[in-house]
Amino acid sequence: MSRPSGRTPRTYWVAGTAVLLALLFAAAATVTAATGDTGTPARTPALHSPDAGFARDMAVHHQQAVDMSFIVRDRTQDEAVRSLAYDIANTQANQRGMLLGWLDLWGLPKVVAGEPPMSWMGTSGADGEHTGHGGHGEHGGQAAKPGALMPGMATKEELARLAAASGRDAEVLYLQLMTDHHKGGVAMAEGCARLCETPVERELAQGMVDAQRSELTLMADMLGQRGAAPRG
Repeated sequence: MSRPSGRTPRTYWVAGTAVLLALLFAAAATVTAATGDTGTPARTPALHSPDAGFARDMAVHHQQAVDMSFIVRDRTQDEAVRSLAYDIANTQANQRGMLLGWLDLWGLPKVVAGEPPMSWMGTSGADGEHTGHGGHGEHGGQAAKPGALMPGMATKEELARLAAASGRDAEVLYLQLMTDHHKGGVAMAEGCARLCETPVERELAQGMVDAQRSELTLMADMLGQRGAAPRG
């Protein structure tokens, strides 16, 4: 399928540039996460701090985006959708590795039993003590839909529908699901950019916000080209 004319080529360039910058940033970020600006050891985040909670939750959130991107790759031959899916899978897999690597550097677990998703968005950050949160499955004023672990994430039923679809149907469903996914991811990353104390993690979170907002614009254009629109 040829790519429609209009502002889409520019949007592709912007999104592609954001992906490249994210990957270049990733190469340096993992090295600097364990040290401060002067090279001295940074303070290790507490177990329930925003820094640790964001790393755990965003790693899970990213993994589903990677999974959905691999699914649609095999369900369509459309070059534009496959290219977008590749960029998302590549970028978010790299970022997920960084987040899990930081938890290893900090000596913190990747899973904490009994910790509600997104509870870190109500923590103080300094001592890791909880100060209240919006409840299970809520963050940034959003609530997870029934059957989804976190806001923006797809349910098992939706993933099964994507795996069973093909052609335009798969393209539209993927773009709609990924739009929801990015909106949830942006809200989460904005929380870390505001609450996390590790400078390089805040920078990564802000980079996620910028890149995913660019991709949201791209996906809205792609849905319009297919006679569809984002859900909700």
